[in-house]
Amino acid sequence: MNIILFGAPGVGKGTQAEKLVKKYHIVHISTGEMFRDAIKGNTPLGQLANSYISKGHLVPDEVTISLVKERISQSDCQKGFILDGFPRTLQQAECLGKICLELNIKIDYVIDIEVLEDELITRLSGRRICKNCGSSYHVVFNKPKVNDVCDNCQGPLITRDDDNKESVIVRLNTYKKQTEPLIKYYMDQGILLRINGQQAIDDVFKEIVNKIGE
Repeated sequence: MNIILFGAPGVGKGTQAEKLVKKYHIVHISTGEMFRDAIKGNTPLGQLANSYISKGHLVPDEVTISLVKERISQSDCQKGFILDGFPRTLQQAECLGKICLELNIKIDYVIDIEVLEDELITRLSGRRICKNCGSSYHVVFNKPKVNDVCDNCQGPLITRDDDNKESVIVRLNTYKKQTEPLIKYYMDQGILLRINGQQAIDDVFKEIVNKIGE
């Protein structure tokens, strides 16, 4: 089973991806993971990607698309995969379609987890990250036992620079602008599943499983 996972920042894609991986024994692939693996493996594409990332530049589409092709061609993806963070644009989606034809791979489902914008702003602007170990908390939904102190390592909890309200709104607007054409693109193919992300985590997962089947 091959899945594309959509959802604005804060909808809980990572949590649902983890649950789907365990249930269906498939591979979770994020763009960040692809870049890290390719760079760590010192592959030609990894070296090329690193030449942009190390200078703080965005990686061009053609490099990202080549990395996706390289990654989903690997043996551990034969039983299936979840693509998280790709495609982000209509052009990337069309290129992914060509790659799938070339590799004889089918995208079975595109899962779009939907949450109202006001709720996302609340979720993201209330997020706190441990400065030491990276554990995630929330001032409303997932409070630490001691205010501003990590439960795991007792490190200080901080707000990420891109989690302030102004940055969150910019990120959500960018996502909406990029993704709306993709929603229609995959809806027209009949493989888009719209999921209510405002439910409890387990209920979101149940809805996904009910729609794609056991």
